[in-house]
Amino acid sequence: MKLKLGIPKGSLQDATVQLFARAGFTIYANPRSYFPSIDDPEIECMLIRAQEMARYVADGVLDAGLTGLDWVAEYAATSTARGSVVALADLIYAKQSFGKVRWVLAVPEESKYQVAADLEGATIATELVRATEAYFAQRKVNVNVEFSWGATEVKPPTLADAIVEVTETGSSLRANRLRIIDTVLESNTQLIANPRSMADAWKSTKLDNLSLLLRAAIEAQGRVGIMLNVRRVELDGVLALLPALQRPTISPLSDPEWVAINTIIEERTVRDLIPRLKAARAAGIVEYPLNKIVL
Repeated sequence: MKLKLGIPKGSLQDATVQLFARAGFTIYANPRSYFPSIDDPEIECMLIRAQEMARYVADGVLDAGLTGLDWVAEYAATSTARGSVVALADLIYAKQSFGKVRWVLAVPEESKYQVAADLEGATIATELVRATEAYFAQRKVNVNVEFSWGATEVKPPTLADAIVEVTETGSSLRANRLRIIDTVLESNTQLIANPRSMADAWKSTKLDNLSLLLRAAIEAQGRVGIMLNVRRVELDGVLALLPALQRPTISPLSDPEWVAINTIIEERTVRDLIPRLKAARAAGIVEYPLNKIVL
């Protein structure tokens, strides 16, 4: 028996392969094939566009897959949706960063539109049609939402009055002289599964284990471990400098006057912290990378 797993093709593909590597799985994607290899004989991978992942998982073509919460919601809102999916894990990563993305309502910089209500009767271009329709319906604003096949940022003001587009940093919108007037929804990557697959004991266990490892890799992102030695008489001063997930681990050394400290910190704090630890008379300071943190 094998678990059929969908890997998102496109902007999320490289970030997903890197996440799996930190979770302990090596995926190799041949540019000419839609079936990447993985070093787990119990998993069979297939590259699928994130926009279509929920449909194939719901239909049972795939047991599970990774896609955005936005596309899961878009699929659920379609009139042709034939099934549902189970969300197993929120995995907060995107194409350029480890954070959520936003679908934003944007208009030309020079436009008269300031809020969503100003767009009454306007044309909105987007890939996320149904979520956009629901956004305006909640505000009782009548608009014409058109599906965009891509290059959505270039459409206002000639081909559309406004757009709803996904962004991480907003740089592409600014480069095309667009101004954000509202956030339609926030999204992050999810591991989703077919309910029938989760009813199978073997597949359910396999997916639970996969979810655990992926979440552990996400937790470790941006964090490092640090080890150091300190005299007991100076321990309190050193501990006061150390943030930690819970509490630092303190272990006795062969010399009863010394202890070893092991803890986890945010990587961005290391360059400021190490000199302060040294000034507090810590010794043998070692920084090491982390692949997984299981909470």
